[in-house]
Amino acid sequence: MTNTLSEAPAGHPDVSDVTGLETFPADAVDPAALADAYRRNGAVQLRGLLDEQEIAEVREAFTTHMETDGTGGSFDEIPEGDPLRAYPRMIHPHRGDHTPGQLARRWLLEERVVGRVRDALQAPVWAAQSMFYFKPAGARGQAMHQDNYFLQSHPETCVAAWIAVDDCDEANGALGVVPGTHRYEISCPEEADAAESFTSITVHIPDHLRVVQTEMKAGDALIFHGSLVHGSKPNTTADRFRRSLIFHYIPEGSREVASSYQPLLAADGSEVHIDASAFGGTCGEGWVPSNH
Repeated sequence: MTNTLSEAPAGHPDVSDVTGLETFPADAVDPAALADAYRRNGAVQLRGLLDEQEIAEVREAFTTHMETDGTGGSFDEIPEGDPLRAYPRMIHPHRGDHTPGQLARRWLLEERVVGRVRDALQAPVWAAQSMFYFKPAGARGQAMHQDNYFLQSHPETCVAAWIAVDDCDEANGALGVVPGTHRYEISCPEEADAAESFTSITVHIPDHLRVVQTEMKAGDALIFHGSLVHGSKPNTTADRFRRSLIFHYIPEGSREVASSYQPLLAADGSEVHIDASAFGGTCGEGWVPSNH
């Protein structure tokens, strides 16, 4: 399926080879084919990266922790009465010594995950971040954005591994991705619609590119480029979660990344420190958008 017009407008990156979101079986993917699809589209989908038992362990550990303990939940960013207040996202859970933290660290460094990221990039990576989103029924989505706006990894961009912990589709707020936007620089964001998004910023989608709505089974994964525009709509179901375990990596040899993502982790779990991006998470005067 082609998700672009035949030609990009003058002054825009060439997207004539963009074909949409391509899907591969996680246990039998050809690394060269994966790298080629990632290069062209900026995102690839993997079926069955984690099996049913593994993903059930992750789901139970994080949900039980949030319902009984809550340590590490980002409660301060969610107002009272919001469905996310009971299930706020967790940022950097791999740094905690609780059960979900141990699982996050394990999967963040798991070769089955890191290896597919490395195959897509054709380069070794350092681990920069873990996150867990619950997105219960009725929760708002997250407006379209680009991840490297936050990480500010240079000179190369970050890459995400987004693992579905529940079956997800448009109804419960699965991700939408815009193949081809990985060829654009990081855009300064605009104000998002607060009725639709729990975060406050969004970015414009070029008129000749289209959002591809993903549908994923629990254990499937998306790997996508730090400039790729992506986001999600609200969870409009009455009784379904849309939980996800999310990791960010940067290529080994990167010179800088925003300070909140440090220390980085090497494949063996050892800590790595590089320069902190001077303007991590901002844009405008002094901001350096080059990240390809």
